[in-house]
Amino acid sequence: MSLQSRPPLVPFLPESAPFTPEQRAWLNGFFAGIFSGEAPAGATALSAGDAAALMPELKAADAPEDDGAPWHDPAMPMAERMALAEGKALPRRLMAAMAQQDCGQCGYVCETYAAAIAAGAEPKLNLCAPGGKETLRMLKQLTEGEGAATAPAAPAAAAPKTEAAPAPLGTRDNPGTVTFLGRRQLNREGSEKETFHIDFDLEGSGLDYVAGDSFGIFPANDPALVDRVIAAIHAPEDFPIAGKTLREVLTHEACLKSPPDALFQLVSYLVGGARKETAKRLAAGEDPDGDAARLDVLAALEKFPGIRPDPEAFVEALEPLQPRLYSISSSPAATPGRLSLTVDKVRYEAFGRERLGVASSFLGERIPEGTKLKAYIQKAHGFGLPQDPAKGVIMVGPGTGIAPFRAFLHERAATNAPGPNWLFFGHQRRDTDFFYEEELSAFQAQGVLTRLDTAWSRDGAQKVYVQDRIRAAGAELWDWLNAGAHFYICGDAKRMAKDVESALADVAAAHGGLGPHAAATFLADLKKAGRFQADVY
Repeated sequence: MSLQSRPPLVPFLPESAPFTPEQRAWLNGFFAGIFSGEAPAGATALSAGDAAALMPELKAADAPEDDGAPWHDPAMPMAERMALAEGKALPRRLMAAMAQQDCGQCGYVCETYAAAIAAGAEPKLNLCAPGGKETLRMLKQLTEGEGAATAPAAPAAAAPKTEAAPAPLGTRDNPGTVTFLGRRQLNREGSEKETFHIDFDLEGSGLDYVAGDSFGIFPANDPALVDRVIAAIHAPEDFPIAGKTLREVLTHEACLKSPPDALFQLVSYLVGGARKETAKRLAAGEDPDGDAARLDVLAALEKFPGIRPDPEAFVEALEPLQPRLYSISSSPAATPGRLSLTVDKVRYEAFGRERLGVASSFLGERIPEGTKLKAYIQKAHGFGLPQDPAKGVIMVGPGTGIAPFRAFLHERAATNAPGPNWLFFGHQRRDTDFFYEEELSAFQAQGVLTRLDTAWSRDGAQKVYVQDRIRAAGAELWDWLNAGAHFYICGDAKRMAKDVESALADVAAAHGGLGPHAAATFLADLKKAGRFQADVY
């Protein structure tokens, strides 16, 4: 399906939600009406009687107030978000507790995940990966404090319940099988980073994507880390758990990153004295030793040496290992049957031990070529090329934020889109960190890439970032926007995206003659019109 013909929304409820197909179809239409005014393609309505039977259970998901969701800012601290949502209906406060990234990793966007929890359609409170433990704690507090609705029951007059249809192939609940083709490092010698271009073969996977979508993979934990965790709990690696070994469960099913409150609660039952008090405080969300933010599961166990929890109880105290999402850096129009990612390998020191990113090290160093992997496509939520290919495109993607814009450029080249394209790219050093330099030069020579502005933060005495280049190019950028260009950001949600948005407001003020309020309104109007889109993490 082409980007132009693809429906603007994806279903709000995952196929695994506890409803009949008829209920799910009606609920998808209900949520679509709340949040966009239009139903997804294929949505159907229940009978009047069935709808009436369901409606009482959906009181918590009534249409949100026209409040503009002022907390919907990934750079805003949790306390500020919750203060802005104070006094609002439960779905709005649940939304404020989330990471505000609309990343889709939970299978929803923040607003619809909140609505699904409040309506009782989604019982899992731990799906917001970017929000982590902080979001989980707040969601528990909100739902336990007021109570979310229970899942809608089947209407009394409904037809006999039938077995729910399986989720479509290539989705999170029914992933396809792809083949890892290989990796190549994008940094040159001397770089402080390790960034890889990674390719997959999609043949026979059932996966179908467009430029702007994301790719979800199911990684495995580092075997060396699994070994150390098993040793820390003094358990045999072949201890049986639900038909699998302890090693298998810890490798493929358990998250060994941030230790959950339940783990500290378990530890508090196994120790005494001051150690018990420390474990209980950690379980309550406190930070008695000032190190809670740096703990992973192994570090948490090492903080209480000598404990011997039952392996099954230990596993039950951990969170499940979630899939990881990456922005796709390829276009199916340019390389059909293949998919590419641009991945930074995460590596850092903590407690005298090297820490590795679960998925980034899995992709960047551990799996050999030809490995079969489970994967799925996360359809973009309002992030994609303009429907009119003649519209200009302004892309801001420092570091691995270049990923979707590489896809955009390949798509625009393959489809001969006539609109101009402008890329702002930045990193630490030009000589070592200029990703896809040869490709970008070729695009410039072909006339596909109209303008390229780069920013290198470590090449001079003064650090230069993409937001500085935006301000410097303000006059021309303002002309592009007035001509109808679409503006895109991809990358760090906490700082870069906010700085870029501030720079764009400065451009509106300096070159459009707008005051602060009018500049903010201009940006808000761009977002409402779908001409300001962000893929942040």
